[in-house]
Amino acid sequence: MALDKPYTDVPGTTIFDADQARRGYHLNQFCMSLMKAENRERFKANERAYLDEWPMSEEQKQAVLARDLNRCIELGGNIYFLAKIGATDGRSFQFMAASMTGMTQEEYAQMMIKGGRSPEGNRYSSEKK
Repeated sequence: MALDKPYTDVPGTTIFDADQARRGYHLNQFCMSLMKAENRERFKANERAYLDEWPMSEEQKQAVLARDLNRCIELGGNIYFLAKIGATDGRSFQFMAASMTGMTQEEYAQMMIKGGRSPEGNRYSSEKK
């Protein structure tokens, strides 16, 4: 029996719940493997070959290769695990967050200094007039 998930009605929001955790299990395990230096080196030497060692979907592998973090999240990735990809690439979390918003690092930093995004538009679709 499926649970009622009213949070699926918030545009642009993916909640990491049990279903997402199951969907992204191998993607997130791959990310955690990057905590070991030898795995980071193997990944950087041949990303596709290393990804093919993991029973991830082709969509998940393509999202990693493209560094499309938003797509990785849609496919079950958890941002705290996905941060290991950025660290492997020598990228800051700020860089990664900016890339997910379509902003430059500077634009993203300025937005956060000013209090973050406006809550406008972050409502259930059913609440909109």
